[in-house]
Amino acid sequence: MPEWQPAPYKEYRWIVADPALLGGKLAIRGTRLAVSLILECLAGGMSLEEINESFGSSFPPEALPEVLMVASELAGSFHVAA
Repeated sequence: MPEWQPAPYKEYRWIVADPALLGGKLAIRGTRLAVSLILECLAGGMSLEEINESFGSSFPPEALPEVLMVASELAGSFHVAA
């Protein structure tokens, strides 16, 4: 039986969105780290080194550009509340 792989989010290499992982929240491939958690850490002033140390060296630093791209996409989307 092939090993389960989470569904990719759009065309991203590092970002996945799968109901079987973190309830479908956007996550970093190969980890159980949510994109929102990484963004919270960055907003709180943590460096990439501190983030990686805090989560057992599981955050791949090469995923950071995609984390920021997703944040930019979502911040730029327009939602109307009725």
